[in-house]
Amino acid sequence: MANSAALLHSLLSTAWTPRRRLDRASATRLAPSPGPPCRSRRPTRSVRSMASSTTAARADAAAPGLKEGIAGLYDESSGLWESIWGEHMHHGFYDSGEAASMSDHRRAQIRMIEEALAFAAVPDDPTNKPKTIVDVGCGIGGSSRYLANKYGAQCSGITLSPVQAERGNALAAAQGLSDKASFQVADALEQPFPDGQFDLVWSMESGEHMPNKQKFVSELARVAAPGATIIIVTWCHRNLAPSEDSLKPDELNLLKKICDAYYLPDWCSPSDYVKIAESLSLEDIKTADWSENVAPFWPAVIQSALTWKGLTSLLRSGWKTIKGALVMPLMIQGYKKGLIKFSIITCHKPQAAIEGEPEAASPRV
Repeated sequence: MANSAALLHSLLSTAWTPRRRLDRASATRLAPSPGPPCRSRRPTRSVRSMASSTTAARADAAAPGLKEGIAGLYDESSGLWESIWGEHMHHGFYDSGEAASMSDHRRAQIRMIEEALAFAAVPDDPTNKPKTIVDVGCGIGGSSRYLANKYGAQCSGITLSPVQAERGNALAAAQGLSDKASFQVADALEQPFPDGQFDLVWSMESGEHMPNKQKFVSELARVAAPGATIIIVTWCHRNLAPSEDSLKPDELNLLKKICDAYYLPDWCSPSDYVKIAESLSLEDIKTADWSENVAPFWPAVIQSALTWKGLTSLLRSGWKTIKGALVMPLMIQGYKKGLIKFSIITCHKPQAAIEGEPEAASPRV
């Protein structure tokens, strides 16, 4: 796998530089990049752990250009991802230690959805199954359409990417689900929904993009109906030991390189999410580390990028996508070091508002 990662890095670094002549379609999507190839145009930020109790509750505001960078990344890369991996833009779930073949990976992505639902004990009986679902950070809507089919529910997806929202709606129409699944451009930290609207609040690998984790979870809780299930599947850094105040310098440096490529703000730990959920009086809070269960995923993505279709598609997609491909080996390194944790956090909104507090109230951040 190390040889494959090195080969990918060598091929992309040699085949592409910011001075490469671009076709007109690509040029319209790319900002000028006069600096070194892996340097982001957005303001440089130091990456730090959010693990202290005060930091988790008072996360920084988004760096200038963060939302635009996220939208641009997915505007560029979503078509490439769909052409190779299909409509589900997230990790697959594998048995621990499983040696997966390429044919297993799309099935593993469906399994990820089912494992998350089972972990959260989402009911599927006709009386109690979810009837309204929000998919926060929906990609091109793979989860939404799957859940709409599974439960017969009304699903609303939000994304920062206009390309993703348009493609999600097109796929819903093609699959005969326009009356069940719809997608729009919206900010997860300022969702365009009234309080208490959804029976199931779903966030599959979008939390890592949120610059304010407290506000993120607060919004999930706000739009959740009383008794609703909230499911967050996200990238985290490891929990700190009692003697630690922050991650180690080499760990922070590794995360910074990943952040620069994928437009990620500060990372947090699973325990930070638990503390936030507790501060919002959410109930039945559970978390699990599924890092071993996603271990075959990133090597498989690198292998798919080394095919002729993968390489040519990457080179046509745009510089943001190229940068993401170049740091894929760092994701593998982070998992192997135990630094990156693939985490699930689930909880329920109380059936009734906490006495003395308005329903769905969020603490000031």
